[in-house]
Formats: sequence, structure tokens, C-alpha cells
Amino acid sequence: MKRTTSIFLFLLSLSLIFAQNKIKKGLSFGAMPAVSYDSDLGFQYGALVNLYHYGDGSRFPKYDHSLYLELSTYTKGRVIARVRYDSDKLISNIRSTFDVSYVTDPISDFYGFNGYQSVYNQTLDKTINHLFYKNSQYMFRAKADFQGNFTESKFGWVAGYSFYHFTNDSVNNSQLRIQYDGEGLFTKYQKWGLINANEAHGGTINYLKVGLKYDSRDQMACPTKGIFTEAVIQTAPKFLNEAFPHTKFAVIHRQYFTLAKDLNFAYRLDYQMSIGNDHVPYYAQPLLITSYLVAATNQGLGGKSSLRGILRNRVIGDNVAFGNFEFRYKFLRFDLFKQNFYFATNAFFDSGIILKPISIDFYKVSNEDKALYFNNFESGKFHSSAGIGLKIGWNENFIISAEFGKSFNAQDGNSGFYIGTNYLF
Repeated sequence: MKRTTSIFLFLLSLSLIFAQNKIKKGLSFGAMPAVSYDSDLGFQYGALVNLYHYGDGSRFPKYDHSLYLELSTYTKGRVIARVRYDSDKLISNIRSTFDVSYVTDPISDFYGFNGYQSVYNQTLDKTINHLFYKNSQYMFRAKADFQGNFTESKFGWVAGYSFYHFTNDSVNNSQLRIQYDGEGLFTKYQKWGLINANEAHGGTINYLKVGLKYDSRDQMACPTKGIFTEAVIQTAPKFLNEAFPHTKFAVIHRQYFTLAKDLNFAYRLDYQMSIGNDHVPYYAQPLLITSYLVAATNQGLGGKSSLRGILRNRVIGDNVAFGNFEFRYKFLRFDLFKQNFYFATNAFFDSGIILKPISIDFYKVSNEDKALYFNNFESGKFHSSAGIGLKIGWNENFIISAEFGKSFNAQDGNSGFYIGTNYLF
């Protein structure tokens, strides 16, 4: 965190001298040590670079091509190896996004199903080396996403293919060199039959995706006006998946308003549901559908990509909805070494809800365990948080971000602090 803080202070001290915003042409870049912090994951270190090509600059801050490269690790064990390419020039009039990632997480978060129906015991979490609510997950993902417009309108289509391979297990204590001989919640779910043996250790999923969109944003990294709405069906068809074919549907609406110069309001509403009665494996339930992926992962409600300040993967259900609402203010702009920068702050409110819970059969769960680990599911209960952030924008598209979120309910944890890149949406 100290190194990331020094970047903020260094740019702040120089910003008093420079105050000009220039159009970029040709090749540009944003590069930095991958020094960040996520209260769920720990400190991150490594390297990342984002190369941009702006062409003749006539579309700035829109770019012609973007190539993002990252190799980093977190002190709590997660490793990210990622390559992402994004362009609307590779194929004429079609936005193409390709992403290949390998993410290892030896102590991934597992808080059970259906939010408040699964009791979060803070004392239990803290007294056994923080492993009770953990399991291990290794994920390989390859995605190809495409978007196009109908003629010259703002309406368009989205399509894509995604390949996932998950390798899941209980925490490997000997590998982590952590002394813990008890059963974690993930192991208990298997013993109770809430996670079937044929899905407990992960598996492979092939997804096809198709949908419609409306996009009138003035830019992608930090829009100041416009709408981006998408309705997407994502299916794992039987002819591509030997196990657990299933289909999900999502509607995501984002809207941006300019309230005054450099002051904006933005919100996102997201609804995701399962279609039909097919069983969705537990490792696929947290996956959130989107037309293109910005973050390294987009899983579960809770954490920096959905509900900031709430425990990562705390809110997992069959049908879910959530919203993010925030004010964004760019309070200082400057130019340095022929690069454009700005400082901004954002104040936010996040909230999510489970609209249809995952079915839980308690026939193998003793009355004692039910009393310790479960509540009755009650509809209409929101998981909410609020907080504030600080941003540094580099040539409008590369954004360094720091955010702090506080949960409203102790069952969702206490708070979260995140240093990374990009606005949430």
C-alpha cells in the first residue's frame, strides 16, 4: 500500500504546475507495478501494462486498439496471469474482445448459499486461522466477445463464447503451511450433500452467449453521459457440456449523467436468473454475465466488483439482483511528460438481493448443525454497503483506483478496502 500511496502523492505534488489536457495520437501506454490491496485478497504485487493505439487522435479518448497484460500475485495466495485485447477496428464495425486468464486462489471465499440463510460467524472465522470459510479454486478462462450495431443506430447485438475450467477442493493446509485440522464450511457442505460429489472438485463449462444492447455512452472508461443496457442469454448447451447443461439470463442497465462540469452521477442495475430447472453447479453460480469483462474475475455478489465492503462471494443465489449508485467528481486535471492526468473522487452506495434461493435439502443436516449454520430464508432482505474512493486517470482510459466500503450488516462482514484499476462500471 505504501508504494501505491507514493504514486498518488508523487502525481499530486506535480499537479500544481501542470494544467492542460491534450489529445493523444498513435501509440500510448499505461504501465505500473501491480501494487494494490484488496481486503479479501491481501496485497498484490507484480506488473501490468495497458497499451493503447489512438490512431490519428480524432476519436480520443476512444482508442482503436487496447492490449492489457498482467502477471501478479496476492499475499493471500491468488495469482493472476491475464492477456486481454479489445478493439473496434480489428473487424470493421464490430467490437472484438479476447481474454485469456489463469487465476489461482488457494483460499477462495465460501460462505454458503443464499446470503443471510447461511450464518456468518465472525468469531468462528477469526479463531481457526481464517480458514473455516475458505476453499481452493483454480480457474482457467478463455473468452471471445463480439458486439455490433444495427446500421448507424445505438442499438446492437452481442455474442460470444467462453470456456471455463475449475479445479476446486478444500484448503490444502500442508501447502499453505497453516495448522488447521478442523472441517471448513466447504467440507461440511459436501458431507451434508449440499454440494454433490460429481461437482465438488470443479469441472469444465462451455458457454455460448447472445443478446441485444443499447449503447449511447460518450466513452467507455469513465462515461459522463449516455446509457449502456444489455439483455443477454448465456447457455451451456448439452452438445458442448457432458455435465450440468444450464441456461442463464441477465439484464444489465447502466446510465450516466452530467450534473455540472466534471461532476457526474452513474448507476448500474443488474438482474441475473436461471432459466428452467437444470442444476447449475455451485462453482458456476457466482459467475456474473456481462457482454465484456473488465476485471480479472466477475464472480459472486460481494467484494470489489459488485458490492464493495461486503464479503467476497457472500451473496450467492439462483436469481439475484444488485445495484451500484455513485457520484463521480474530477477535481483536478493536469499534463505531465506529454501524458494527461486527472484526480477524481467517488461516493457510492451498493445493494444486492437474492430473488430466488438455491434449493437446500437439509435431510443430512443435523438439528444442531442447522441451528449453528443456517437461518430460515427470508425474501426481501438486502445486502447493502456505502463508501468513498479516489481515482487517478491517465490519458482518460488507464485509471488507478482506491475505494473503501462499509457494510450495513455485520452478517456481511465489516468493511473492504481496494486499490486497483478502473471504475466499477
